[in-house]
Amino acid sequence: MDDNAQKPEKTFFGQPRGLRTLFFTEMWERFSYYGMRALLIYYMYYSVAKGGLGFDQVTAASIMSIYSALVYVSSVLGGFLSDRVWGSRKTVFYGGILIMLGHIVLSTPFGAGALFISIALIVIGTGLLKPNVSDMVGQLYAPDDTRRDAGFSVFVFGINLGSLIAPILVGRIGLQVNFHLGFSLAAIGMFFGLLQYYFDGRKNLNAASLYPTDPLEPKDYKKLVQRVALGIVGLALIIVLMYLMNMLTLDNIINLISILVILTPVVYFILMLTSEKTSSTERSRVRAYVPLFLAAALFWAIEEQGSAVLALFAANRVNLNIGFMNLQASDFQLLNPLFIMLYTTPFVFLWTRWGKKQPSSPTKFAVGLVFAGASYLFMALPGSLFGTGGKVSPLWLVGSWALVEIGEMLISPIGLSVTTKLAPKAFTSQMMSMWFLTDAVGSALNAQIVRFYSNKTEVPYFAIIGIASVLLGVILFAMVPWIKRSMKGVL
Repeated sequence: MDDNAQKPEKTFFGQPRGLRTLFFTEMWERFSYYGMRALLIYYMYYSVAKGGLGFDQVTAASIMSIYSALVYVSSVLGGFLSDRVWGSRKTVFYGGILIMLGHIVLSTPFGAGALFISIALIVIGTGLLKPNVSDMVGQLYAPDDTRRDAGFSVFVFGINLGSLIAPILVGRIGLQVNFHLGFSLAAIGMFFGLLQYYFDGRKNLNAASLYPTDPLEPKDYKKLVQRVALGIVGLALIIVLMYLMNMLTLDNIINLISILVILTPVVYFILMLTSEKTSSTERSRVRAYVPLFLAAALFWAIEEQGSAVLALFAANRVNLNIGFMNLQASDFQLLNPLFIMLYTTPFVFLWTRWGKKQPSSPTKFAVGLVFAGASYLFMALPGSLFGTGGKVSPLWLVGSWALVEIGEMLISPIGLSVTTKLAPKAFTSQMMSMWFLTDAVGSALNAQIVRFYSNKTEVPYFAIIGIASVLLGVILFAMVPWIKRSMKGVL
């Protein structure tokens, strides 16, 4: 008898071994990104005398939002290069290098110029890395493998482990010692991620990740060059026109980016629904994905405000000195990953125990929207009860994050999973890019919405957004039967 024929599969917490590689790679990448993000808004609006750039708080919040939008919309580029040029494994590696370089630039004391160069590098790098890491997680499982949702939950746990450590180290060092030293730690984190990915990935990752799923044919290159050139010329003409009309300001550039980001998924949906490479069953599944996309975009519009609106609330409205505790405003950024980590085990247990009896993906999305709305309704309470002029307990932020992260557990890992299952074969990585575009669209909306936040508008701001999210959750729940039929057997 051949012993090798019966050799058991090596696993990582009951999941394929390749999940270990992707778990730790993404953990370090998220350490670098969320370490930078815990500091960035404070770096932008702190005075030059305190080591910052001296922007006003509204501008800083808008830049934070549009930065998040660009980070996720660039996933379209990453999906394309993976599907058609490099394959997912090379694309991820090149992205990691750009991210590391971006953090290195941000760690230099060259002011706003270094900030915007860093943004460009990290935006492109994250776009190359994030959708393709998640796509490789999906490649580890057969379509009918019931471990898939649990596996994505374990993967998201790795994301949040890096995100949890980052504010403690990078945030505190940046605020208490030096902003640029904090940004340097973010660069070091990405370096460790690249080492993990390169050496461990050679042993554990699927060989299919080395090759594009839909490689460019020679005839496609001319069409691609024409489209890219047309896009560049069109964007250049818009910028020249704005300059001639004296409209080339930071606010108007943010508005332009917001519009382009929101239009991007519209174009992508049209391409997938009209492509000859998409079968009728795949078209039905893409149509089912549209309301899930919109629901996720609204969820991320609330969740992503944690690094902008809630970061400002922490700095301006929270009592940071309670007894023996001396908190930093950046400390609250660890609440997001902390609650995800606390919730992951019970949710993985729940989905595993229920198996095929668990609620459908659209049902989970609807309930997730209700929890997201409840988190903002909760934030409307301190201003309603005590006014908006003084300091309040940090427990208000703790409670809000506790609620919104239940929503994230129902939407984020489930969204990653359902996206891989609903993706047309010819658009595998690009469909994963569509999932990250939900975050981009939410952040683009935020770039406009956060301008209305201030101490005076605090209560209606949180209340209106919270009510809108709850109502849309109810509407999505009513659409569940149609969505399930359109998913054509996908749960």
